[in-house]
Amino acid sequence: MATTTILSGATCTIAGGTLGAAVDVSDQLQSLVLTQAVDELEKTSLADSARYYVAGLQTNEVTLSLYNSFGAGEIEATLAAVIGKSDIVLVFTGTTSSTESASNPEYTLTNCFLASTTPINSQYGELSMVEVTFRGGTLARDIT
Repeated sequence: MATTTILSGATCTIAGGTLGAAVDVSDQLQSLVLTQAVDELEKTSLADSARYYVAGLQTNEVTLSLYNSFGAGEIEATLAAVIGKSDIVLVFTGTTSSTESASNPEYTLTNCFLASTTPINSQYGELSMVEVTFRGGTLARDIT
């Protein structure tokens, strides 16, 4: 049985919106979840004896859980620069290894959208966290 244990976290950069350059949020990243799906379109004809399907539009979603921080180039400022924008680019990997390979693919989600964020999410005695979900866009996987 194949298993993978991740002892170091994913990497992630955010670009687009009114950001001047890509911002690496890896040092504030608690978790990253990629959900990749396609619409199923039925193509069954009257001559078929079973149902058949083809892939339709992609439905991509990336959810980031981040430790909140304030200041230029930090999480709150980065998310404020991209909220409501549809030109966001996320680049991420599953491990901190800098080498792309079959065991460490790099994903790029281009032209995704951020609809909401919680810039202030504080509770006494706990670290401030923000969870954001980027939706839509085109997903590319690179192993070279």
